[in-house]
Amino acid sequence: MGKYKEDDIDISKLDYEFISEYEFWIKSVRKCNHNSTIKYLTNFRKVINRCVRHGWLAQDPFANFKMTLREVERIALTEKELQTLVAQQFPTDRLRVVGDIFLFSCYTGLAYADVKKLKRSEIIIGVDGEQWLVSPRQKTDISARIPLLSAALTIISKYKDHQHCQEKDLVLPILSNQKMNAYLKEIADAEYKKRLLTTLPGIRSQLL
Repeated sequence: MGKYKEDDIDISKLDYEFISEYEFWIKSVRKCNHNSTIKYLTNFRKVINRCVRHGWLAQDPFANFKMTLREVERIALTEKELQTLVAQQFPTDRLRVVGDIFLFSCYTGLAYADVKKLKRSEIIIGVDGEQWLVSPRQKTDISARIPLLSAALTIISKYKDHQHCQEKDLVLPILSNQKMNAYLKEIADAEYKKRLLTTLPGIRSQLL
């Protein structure tokens, strides 16, 4: 950080003031939003807790430091906006894949983390004779049972011969969180960019 002008500092110098200034640096210099900043600080705190447990730090610099995530309103796309995305012609394969992944999330209500780990073996035939998705949600580990709309099934069928999906038993060739963030920004039309980027749970905090 600018104040310290050092690549490394002694662990004993970590205090409440350092944490406060680090928070400000992440938000101002790194241009991260509040929730992303809190996530970075949470990971940092895990390291600090280890230091305290081992006696390498006499006091916890995070003591009395408040870290609260702000609730982000999820704004659903309108039918018109969704159809605009469906009809959009993407110039590259990477953007087309991201568009399909996003649409699949819209059709199923699954978060990015759940789509990423979704296995082909988790698609079953329900008692109604239709195809259902049965998969444990990552955050709750509660099994989700979701009827698959024809639009979602169409997307799944597009990738049935995809090498990565076949090798890993995956439904979709999911990309990394970072690439999804970047490519979604690229394909989002300015008219409804914010609405598009706040619809997909699990990645929205990086985009606003």
